[in-house]
Amino acid sequence: MRVLVLNTGSSSIKGSLVDSDDLRAIAKDEVSLGTDATRRQGLERTVRNLLRKLEVTSGKDVDAVGHRVVHGGTRYRTAVRVDDRVLKGIEALAEFAPLHNRVAAQGIRAARGLLPKTPQVAAFDTAFHATLGEEQFLYPVPWGWHREYGIRRFGFHGLSVEWSLGQAATLLDRATDDLALVVAHLGSGCSVTAVLHGRSVATSMGLTPMEGLMMGTRSGSIDPGILLYMLRRRRAGWRELEQLLDHESGLVGVSGRRAGMRELEKAAGDGNHRARLAIDMFVARAAAGIAAVATALPRLDALVFTGGIGEHSASVRDAVVRRLRMLGAVRTLTVEAREDAVIAAQTARLLQQ
Repeated sequence: MRVLVLNTGSSSIKGSLVDSDDLRAIAKDEVSLGTDATRRQGLERTVRNLLRKLEVTSGKDVDAVGHRVVHGGTRYRTAVRVDDRVLKGIEALAEFAPLHNRVAAQGIRAARGLLPKTPQVAAFDTAFHATLGEEQFLYPVPWGWHREYGIRRFGFHGLSVEWSLGQAATLLDRATDDLALVVAHLGSGCSVTAVLHGRSVATSMGLTPMEGLMMGTRSGSIDPGILLYMLRRRRAGWRELEQLLDHESGLVGVSGRRAGMRELEKAAGDGNHRARLAIDMFVARAAAGIAAVATALPRLDALVFTGGIGEHSASVRDAVVRRLRMLGAVRTLTVEAREDAVIAAQTARLLQQ
């Protein structure tokens, strides 16, 4: 089955044609959505341009379309075929993932309009973490917050973790059910997940993709008292806080530069103090997150790095591992992020049932 995979993110749409039999990527391309895709009103023209680049001119060129959706809540624990009801459900969850779900829904609408007779499937980043136990997904807040408002940890990057698990099993020549791993997805968004016997048992992101590690533009976990102080003293309203914590924090906030890790490393090497500080803080928080989720495992067979930074920055990987020396000798693996392969496989499996 030829599956067109669309990964609509906060700043770009990545598209790939994947053969679901061998998970080979036949073609790949990407279209920018600017610095904040949430400000766009529609994506039909952008998706049409992406399909043209991938040489998809009609539904005859593909058998199905698979979409990455960041937040599935408690409702979507497996891939689902998209219809109007599912699309409304995805949009409703945008409250918990404003950078992602709303834009993903626009991408799905555009693809349905351009390929109306082609089956469309949504695969969810949260689904892999449906195995978390109560001690992991509940927060130590008033019980009514969970019961009445649905406040709980969901976890994200599940598609990336699922792919990394399979690749680690191949590299280690062991069954996935036999492994105890920590997967560190380090990119513009960052998270760490402990995986035991093929199941997520602890992860750093929470109700939203803002919790956990320091990220490209997101703060990760900070003292909630900071937000209360800012609100109480009228330093910022909730909309401004959302903007600042989602778009102006993390590596960007500390370094003062809208630059990738490669550029930050160069600036740090040239003596830029804030660039060096941003990298050191990023490394410290990544290592702390890895150590924290590792406590959910009986042992650590390997630490798997993936994501743009995890794959391509050897200096960051080395610095993180040095901070984890108390864990003993840890085997490390580096895996190319291939969420598109997982989405294609889930799409084909669902439609062939």
